[in-house]
Amino acid sequence: MEKSLIGCDLPPLTVETLVNGGAGLARHEGRVVFIPHTAVGDVVVCRVTKDKKKFLEAKVIEIIKPSSIRCRPMCPVAGDCGGCQWQHLPYAEQLYWKESLFRETLIHQCGVDADGVLPIIPAVNEWNYRSRVQVKCRNTQSGFMTGFYRSKSHRIVSIEECPVIAPELNTLLSRLRGCINLTVFAGDIPQIDMGVDDCGCCSAVLHYSGHDEEKLTELLTRETLAAALFIKKTSEKKIQNIHGNDSLQIIIDQPPILLKYAVGSFSQINLEQNRLLIDSVLHLAELTGTEQVLDLYCGMGNFSLPLARRAGHVVGVEESEASIEAAKSNSRQNNIINVDFFNQVAEGALERLSNKIQPDLLILDPPRSGAYAIMKELQRKPVKKIIYVSCDPQTLARDLRYLINNNYELLSSQPVDMFPQTYHCESISLLRYDS
Repeated sequence: MEKSLIGCDLPPLTVETLVNGGAGLARHEGRVVFIPHTAVGDVVVCRVTKDKKKFLEAKVIEIIKPSSIRCRPMCPVAGDCGGCQWQHLPYAEQLYWKESLFRETLIHQCGVDADGVLPIIPAVNEWNYRSRVQVKCRNTQSGFMTGFYRSKSHRIVSIEECPVIAPELNTLLSRLRGCINLTVFAGDIPQIDMGVDDCGCCSAVLHYSGHDEEKLTELLTRETLAAALFIKKTSEKKIQNIHGNDSLQIIIDQPPILLKYAVGSFSQINLEQNRLLIDSVLHLAELTGTEQVLDLYCGMGNFSLPLARRAGHVVGVEESEASIEAAKSNSRQNNIINVDFFNQVAEGALERLSNKIQPDLLILDPPRSGAYAIMKELQRKPVKKIIYVSCDPQTLARDLRYLINNNYELLSSQPVDMFPQTYHCESISLLRYDS
């Protein structure tokens, strides 16, 4: 049995390309080596962290010769913090690789024509775009530390501020850190969830494992923080409002639709890109005012309500009760009445709701796990037109392959950069059923 290379430093390797997941690929004695936080052309010494029969994983120990395309990261802990993987790449290079890897995934896994993959839609802002963030916390001898987990670990990398989150959230985080530091509560707050909306209103949910919420509430309210404040006991699901509004809001479409959602529930993290995403969906939908639209994984009505303005009738389905309540409220507040929302799982909805809607258009916006169960249902109950919004190219390719093999034609697929400085890639795909 060959000796494991884990912990061994390899001789200098040259990074040849980037791969899905963001790592660079080099070669050592016939095996590929995946090395995170590298650029094509880097010559590096790396230490093996995983030893498999056909590949190795490694971390950079020294960059002997940096690639000509490598740039200086804006964040001092980039490469250590698990939040960003590509700050060392200029933004144009990030876009190139996102588009290339997305196209390669669909070509190889689905057999689609390269011409069907459209150019990537760049982000409006490559920095300070995140409107939601979960900050990890730990009390140390040097004080109350806030930051993010190192990749593939639960070790917190300390940050003072983060260049990809909204400026309002950096300010709020600084105030909260100063407020909690050196208090009896510092050891009992493992996480803080923060959000900011289109109107600049902020919220903070403090996860708390202690037993004196009343004293913690007094501490926070004395600080007169410019944010709605909440405490979430780590042993409970509900959150306790201690100050401010319990909802945030985003603005979409023209004329504007105001969408409110409860603090702690789901919303897109990149508000500007979300508007571009909605515009793209509306363009692909080509609605004439008579169509029946089924929106699965509809959330708070992000796609449902703009579509309803242009369709005959829309039905939205969402498993989250909080999101469905927000969707219903949003339809009333915006006086959009040709839409119905149902608090159900997406799986089986095509058949369950067949007495309420015979969709001309199906909208899918599933979580990273994709919508494979829906693909099988579409074989039994096909829909003429599908718009699939995905946040994971791998599960998208799996689902598209099933549809393509069952009489659907992929008309177009377009990557959208929702998450600059990371390898993550959103996309919009349009399919047509050929009976």
